[in-house]
Amino acid sequence: MRPFSYARAADADAAIAAVRERPDGAFLAGGTTEVDLVRQNVVRPGLLVDINDLPLTGIEDLPGGGLRVGALARMSDVARAPGVSARFPVISQALLLGASAQLRNMASMGGNLCQRVRCGYFRDATSPCNKRDPGSGCAALDGFNRGHAILGTSDKCIATHPSDVAVALVALDAVVHTRGPAGERAIGIDDFFLLPGDTPEREHPLEHGELITAIEVPATPVARRSVYLKFRDRESYEFALASVAAAVRIEDGAVAEVRLALGGVGTKPWRARRAEASLLGQPATEASFAEAARRELAVATPRPLNAFKVELAQRAIVRALTTLTGGGAR
Repeated sequence: MRPFSYARAADADAAIAAVRERPDGAFLAGGTTEVDLVRQNVVRPGLLVDINDLPLTGIEDLPGGGLRVGALARMSDVARAPGVSARFPVISQALLLGASAQLRNMASMGGNLCQRVRCGYFRDATSPCNKRDPGSGCAALDGFNRGHAILGTSDKCIATHPSDVAVALVALDAVVHTRGPAGERAIGIDDFFLLPGDTPEREHPLEHGELITAIEVPATPVARRSVYLKFRDRESYEFALASVAAAVRIEDGAVAEVRLALGGVGTKPWRARRAEASLLGQPATEASFAEAARRELAVATPRPLNAFKVELAQRAIVRALTTLTGGGAR
């Protein structure tokens, strides 16, 4: 591990200024990912600015039924908040399934959205990786890629985004609020995560020194009937092979409103818009759910070791929807 400087910021402007003036500066919140990457020489900051003293820990119920969560709110606190578990159970479930209890007590909501990929080649400082060393290549393309993405991939990167709660937030059209040298702005969460394309090293539209301050979830009545399902190699703490955030409203036996997003299969939290469009107005049956899932995964680009994810993701969608509608899928 290389030496670096450490500073503790008392207010947001000071934190932003400190990081901004150093090209190798970075923010430090819970540190559950950042510290590991520093130890492994995967990231090499010259300055870490500790932001844990900033007043960004609030969890606020908004008029009309929305929710505003401070960027430094801990995952465990958000999962237990009454307004979250009652109105947005999919968020609470995703947080509880997203990490061990110890990590949930430390990890911040903003940091969770910005966590780096778990690709073994990214975390091995000796392997080619376009995220870590642009232009060096992607060892995962022809390497061990069982856990890698089948949606949103490019010939530069196939790493999956690891966050669970980001999948739920994408399904609910959350908004990420930031503050930086140019002032404040709001970014729709689906735009907050970038596809790898030719620039996999750029995962978010954040400028250097731009700080996440809050995450806002609009009032979403359909979310009261929602679920997050996660399929993985073991039931204890593990990253998803496939996951789904789902919310649905049924009227007269047909799908009147639906929200779907997938995790573990995309290079970003994947909003399943093809499946949503296919389901609207259709009977709330397992056959309709299966057809919608098939349409969503028709654009997948699997590799031999992760081809099983196509069927797994389809089954996950069907399971989530039948769970919500009482279909009892197996």
